[in-house]
Amino acid sequence: MKLELDQWYKPNIDKKILKELTKRSDWQGIKHISVWMLILAFSGYIAFVTWGSWWTILWFLIYGNIYTFCNPIWHECGHKTAFKSRWLNEVFYQIGSFMYNFEPIRWRWSHFHHHSYTLHTQEVYDHEIQVTKPTDLLFVFLLHLPGGNLLLIHKGFLSFHFETIKHALGITTEVMRDCIPENERGKCRLISRIHVLIWIFIAGISVYYQSWLPALYFLLPFCYGTTLRNMFDFIQHAGLANNVKDHRLCVRTATLNPIFSFLYWHMEYHIEHHMFPMVPSYNLKKLHDVVKDQMPKAKKGLWGSYKEIIPAIIRQSKDPDYVLQVNLPKI
Repeated sequence: MKLELDQWYKPNIDKKILKELTKRSDWQGIKHISVWMLILAFSGYIAFVTWGSWWTILWFLIYGNIYTFCNPIWHECGHKTAFKSRWLNEVFYQIGSFMYNFEPIRWRWSHFHHHSYTLHTQEVYDHEIQVTKPTDLLFVFLLHLPGGNLLLIHKGFLSFHFETIKHALGITTEVMRDCIPENERGKCRLISRIHVLIWIFIAGISVYYQSWLPALYFLLPFCYGTTLRNMFDFIQHAGLANNVKDHRLCVRTATLNPIFSFLYWHMEYHIEHHMFPMVPSYNLKKLHDVVKDQMPKAKKGLWGSYKEIIPAIIRQSKDPDYVLQVNLPKI
């Protein structure tokens, strides 16, 4: 991956500053995950005590949207930057992967691929490519609705479940051929089988006790709780260019309020993350401040991003070759 990233544009930054910014901390990771787990537990408890009333719908929506922010745990631990200790990164990588319905071996290697070939659609394909040229506006709309994933079997979260089932059955998928080394494919199939067995176990508990609660808490958040996560993910690349070697042209940085930034593990500084993936998330704002004079101006919040994205994707639905023009600073 390093060889591929060396071919991308890099801003000028003092090596001593960069070295300082890449320092990792167990305390930062423990603090972040502990606060997130407390918020998740609180929202889950209120959803439970309001069960049987209309209020439970609101609280499960809150719980589900907080639950799916296990994705940044998977992501940060996958980069081994959430903690200084390797074992803590690995433990929470496995936990975050299962919670987000990601098979960890597949996604570790495909994510390396994503950083090496960000938004590439030719020759080496980026299997984590976002909806950068969404010609299907209905798909984009459903992506932002609670339960919309249930209508997006071939593109949404259900497609990841089907992929895991295929791996569990020993089927070699395209992403496995392109991204996973042969000596790692056995691990991928084994963990896929473990995930499927746990899904069956949780579903069985729900059936045995004739209660939706186990499934609602552990299996279905990907159905009803992905709205906020999808909005954050969507702004990363939507409307921008494919097949370029400059992250400033294919990745978007935005600023978010402190609550959203906490939930997102500061990944709104996404250009900076792609340029320097070994900088921990809690140092991305500092990195942004150091290199911002060499970057496009950050968008202000979700609304600032969507004001640019919505007209772009409407135009792309009619002209798939259209891409947003990014104003790069003159240095």
